Amino acid sequence: MPPSLKDIRASLDESEKSRLSVFACPSSAALRKEREESVELGHRQHFSLDTDRILHSLAYSRYIDKTQVFYLIKNDHITHRGLHVQFVSKIGRTIGRLLRLNEDLIEAIALGHDIGHTPFGHDGETFLSQLCEEHGVGPFLHNIQSVRFLQEIERKGKGWNLTLQVLDGIFCHDGEVHIQVLEPDPDKDFTSFEQEMKQKALNPSFTPKPMTMEGCVVRMADTISYIGRDIEDAIRLGLIRRADIPEECRRVLGDTNGTIVYRLVEDLVINSLDRPYISFSEEIAKALGQLKQFNYEHIYRSAKVKEQRGK
Repeated sequence: MPPSLKDIRASLDESEKSRLSVFACPSSAALRKEREESVELGHRQHFSLDTDRILHSLAYSRYIDKTQVFYLIKNDHITHRGLHVQFVSKIGRTIGRLLRLNEDLIEAIALGHDIGHTPFGHDGETFLSQLCEEHGVGPFLHNIQSVRFLQEIERKGKGWNLTLQVLDGIFCHDGEVHIQVLEPDPDKDFTSFEQEMKQKALNPSFTPKPMTMEGCVVRMADTISYIGRDIEDAIRLGLIRRADIPEECRRVLGDTNGTIVYRLVEDLVINSLDRPYISFSEEIAKALGQLKQFNYEHIYRSAKVKEQRGK
């Protein structure tokens, strides 16, 4: 008698016990707010199912034509939001595979992490936030909006009933916060997660930690995916020259997106393997911080970007 699809899923769940690191989040640990019998009996593991639900959401379709940094620019090779989340997913899964973490969980978080972002890059978020505050509804924060889309708005208000681990990773993904070491905060349930959401809405500077190692990987992968790519976009648009990149950053990280990604991933894996946290080396973390500062001064706050705001 051939195995049933349920048997195959059970076999996959069992294989995770030997395949995944003790620091990984297995599919069997997934938590949903509402129990779904079809999910329990189905052939897809929890985080793989969440990836499918995100991919087929209406909000995912709206990644189309949303840009990262540069907008109102006619250039097909400038990075768009939909491409960015693919980079985060690929980089995150590469790191996850080498650290023996749950790649399905990483993929779901990565593909959903910017789903609540506005058009017109971060300027769009700033303008919308100003409007929200003028009308007394508090600041607009794209990570909170991502969770709202997926859990409260989609499917005519029913939401997708995603796992806590995926929702938490999406909420806690802030790749703009520069840190060397990120250790997960595993003691969360839906009540504490919702409390963190409320705290963030009241205090946008509040930066909670992801509850899983996989969520930590996505936060780091977010930075890795955009830091060099934004430089390539800026060079393509004539904002900077490659030689403008600080000498120390070029020495430690390289001066092309490919080299920067490779060195950051390599360093992160070496310094995180078999540890209960995700970490860069001190040298790499320092150079990355300097490169972020360079990007802010010469790209994100450049006259070209300010010119876009005026339009």
